[in-house]
Amino acid sequence: MLIGTVPVIAMNQILYKSYLKSEISNSTQTMTAQALVLVNQLVQSGYMDGNMNDVNDAILDQMAETWNGRIRIIDSRFRVIKDTYGRDSGKYCVDQAVIQGLAGAYSELYDAGTHSLWFVEPITSLDQEADILGAIAVNVDTTGIEKPLQEQQENMRMLEVTFFCIILLLTVFVLQIMLKPLNTLADSIRNAAEGNRNGSVEVANYKETQRISDAFNKTWNRMQILDESRQEFVSNVAHELKTPMTSIRVLADSLNSMGEAPVELYQEFMQDISREIDRESKIIDDLLSLTRLDKSGEALNISKMNINELMELILKRLTPIANQRSIELLFESYRPVMADIDEVKLTLAVTNLVENAIKYNKEGGWVKLSLNADHQYFYIKVSDSGCGIPEDAMEHIFERFYRVDKARSRETGGTGLGLSISKSIVLLHHGAIKAYSKMGEGTTFVVRIPLNYIAE
Repeated sequence: MLIGTVPVIAMNQILYKSYLKSEISNSTQTMTAQALVLVNQLVQSGYMDGNMNDVNDAILDQMAETWNGRIRIIDSRFRVIKDTYGRDSGKYCVDQAVIQGLAGAYSELYDAGTHSLWFVEPITSLDQEADILGAIAVNVDTTGIEKPLQEQQENMRMLEVTFFCIILLLTVFVLQIMLKPLNTLADSIRNAAEGNRNGSVEVANYKETQRISDAFNKTWNRMQILDESRQEFVSNVAHELKTPMTSIRVLADSLNSMGEAPVELYQEFMQDISREIDRESKIIDDLLSLTRLDKSGEALNISKMNINELMELILKRLTPIANQRSIELLFESYRPVMADIDEVKLTLAVTNLVENAIKYNKEGGWVKLSLNADHQYFYIKVSDSGCGIPEDAMEHIFERFYRVDKARSRETGGTGLGLSISKSIVLLHHGAIKAYSKMGEGTTFVVRIPLNYIAE
C-alpha cells in the first residue's frame, strides 16, 4: 500500500509545486512586460516630471484592477506620487526592494503563505543617458493564479483517495491469496503440536513454505525418533535392572526352600547373588555416567596431557584382565602427542573400547592400541582379533543397551552402555568416533580428537 500510494501523493505535490512555480513565473513575466509598457507611457507623458493627469491615473487604476493588485509609482526621492489604493500617496517609501529599484535593479518576491507577489521595476528616462526617474512597485494577489491549480490538486486528491481504495482492496485480495498457504502451514503445525497430526506437513505453494514444511517434517521425524528412543531406553533400563533382581529373587527363594543344605551350596548361592548385585551396581553406575554426560551444562576439566603416557597407563591397568584370557596387549605410538583433554573422561572412553576388545576377543588373541597425530588432531585406534561385528549391527552399536550377542554380553558382565559412554565423551571433546569390522577378522574403533580444545 505504501509503495502504491506514497509515490502518487509525492508526485501530486511535486507536480502542483512545479505548475504553480511555472504559472507564477509566466504571470510575472506578463505583468513585468505590461508594466514596462506602462512605464514608457508614463515617461513619455511627463508623468514623472509632475505632469500628472486623470488619463494616466485611470490607466494605472485599471491596470491594478486587472492584476487584482496594487500599484505604486515612486519618484527618485522615495516619495509615492501615485498609489492605486490611495493610502500612501505623498508618503515616502523606503524599503530594500525600492532602494534596489532606484539603483536600477529589478527585484521580485513570491510569498506562498500570504498568496502575494511583489516586484519592483525601475523607471528610466528615454534618452541615451537613461537616468533613473523612479520605480514602479507592484503587489499582486496570487489567489486567482493559484485557484485553478488548487482545484486541479483537489481533483488529484480525489484520485488519490480512489487509487488508495483500489490499492487497499487489491492488497487485501492479494494478501488473502498469499497468506493462505502460510495459514494452512500454521494450522498443520498447530494440529501437529496438539497431537492431531495425520501424515506429514506438505505446503508446496511457495519455495519458502516448501522449505518450512521440509524442515518441520525433518524436525518432527527426529522428535518421533527421539521419543521412540526414549521409550525404548526406559524399557531397556527397566529390563536390565529387573533381570539381576529376578536372579537374586530366584536364588534367595531357592535358599529359603532348601531347608538344611551344605555350607558350600549356601556359599555358591551367595556368590551368585553377589555377582548379580555387582552387575546391578555397574548398570546403575553406567546410567549415572550417561546422565551426567547428557547434561548440556556438563563441564570438562581440560588440561594439557601427554597422551602417550595416558595410553600406556590404560593398558597397564587392563593387563590383568587380558592375562586371564591370554590376550596380548600391544601399544604402537608414531610420535609424542600433547593435547587438551579431560583425563578422567577420556580414560573412561578408551578403557571401555580396550576392555570390550578384550572381553569379546578369542582366547590367545591380541588387542592393539595405536596413537598418531597430525597438525590438528590426534588419533586413537583400537583393533582386536575378535570375531567381528555383523554388518547389519554396525549402525546400532553406539545405541544404549544394544548388544550384538546378548547372552555373551551378560556372561562377560557387559551392560550395553560402554560404547554409548565412549561416544558421548568423544563428542564432548568435539571429536568423532567410527567403527570398522569384518566378520571373522576383528573390529577396529578409530577416535579423532582435536589437539587444542576450544570451548563453545
